[in-house]
Amino acid sequence: MLTAKEKSLLSALEPRAASEGVEIVTLEIVGSKKAPTIRVYIDAAGGISFDELARTQAWVGDVMDELDPFPGAYMLEVSSPGIDRPLRTPEHFARFASETVTVKTTGPIDGRSSFTGELLGFEDGCVMVAADGAGTFRIPYDNIKKARVKGTIDFSA
Repeated sequence: MLTAKEKSLLSALEPRAASEGVEIVTLEIVGSKKAPTIRVYIDAAGGISFDELARTQAWVGDVMDELDPFPGAYMLEVSSPGIDRPLRTPEHFARFASETVTVKTTGPIDGRSSFTGELLGFEDGCVMVAADGAGTFRIPYDNIKKARVKGTIDFSA
């Protein structure tokens, strides 16, 4: 799910994040090679405030300055995971069981590589999804390209 560079940056940030009381949900590098953008998505038990984003942006910026991950300029964005929260770790798949998710795979499983449905959890190295009324699919964790909670908004409340 993450490139080698993304994994390296994530590994460098996670210890500090733990000491700061935030979770790095995921990290991605997007944009051109000449001027990439590093996006760091964070969360915390009580949610993420604007002040928490600003504090985190500051120390993540300091860590990135020390690492100097790219020659030349790059942009840094720190944000909350949003309504369509990315799922990256086995713990994420266990924690968000019963949510509606979208999962894209690196290769086909039972003839398909995109699944939308209820997340049933994580078991024996597989993500379990009851997809589109087509039954339950066991998706090997190593075969997942991208996974997200499918955000919903209830306007009736």
